[in-house]
Amino acid sequence: EGLSPLFLLKEAKGMSVKSEIYDWLQCIVVALVASILIFVFIGRVIGVIGPSMVPTLEDGDMVVMSNLFYDPKQDDIVVFTKFSYDSNPLVKRVIAVENQTVDINFVTGEVWVDGELLDEPYIADLTRRQYDIEFPVTVPPGSVFVMGDNRMVSYDSRASAIGMVDERCILGKVYAVIAPLKNFGAVS
Repeated sequence: EGLSPLFLLKEAKGMSVKSEIYDWLQCIVVALVASILIFVFIGRVIGVIGPSMVPTLEDGDMVVMSNLFYDPKQDDIVVFTKFSYDSNPLVKRVIAVENQTVDINFVTGEVWVDGELLDEPYIADLTRRQYDIEFPVTVPPGSVFVMGDNRMVSYDSRASAIGMVDERCILGKVYAVIAPLKNFGAVS
């Protein structure tokens, strides 16, 4: 009583603006928390650095990876850390898992795991580049043997600087390329 309708309208608009701002802030906070939880527990995006995974992945590709319920398997493309070699995460293909034996014939370029020749339609060139690891080699428990798909330029488990990769250093499996759009799609 005694308040003008104009005053009440202004008061209602003021509350409406404050309510609107509060709603937006609440949405932004929820979106940020959800994003953090997704990237920590489900998956995250990383960039591929270098040509070691060509033709499967190219330098600069942005990939989605996840470690949720992940157990390394042969042929998986994984992201891992090897700080003694590089501070950036590395992307390579799992060639063998624990207790498997890898043998490479650098003359013919063939890779054998447990006496079976690998069918590798994904590689850029045959495996003719040798580093300082002697073959055959058996992968120790809790580790994997990795190589890049571009075997002539990839520095991988064939070199003692990287060697066998401890499964605890694997950040996750690569599932898809999300950028650039020309490379968009699932990774096999």
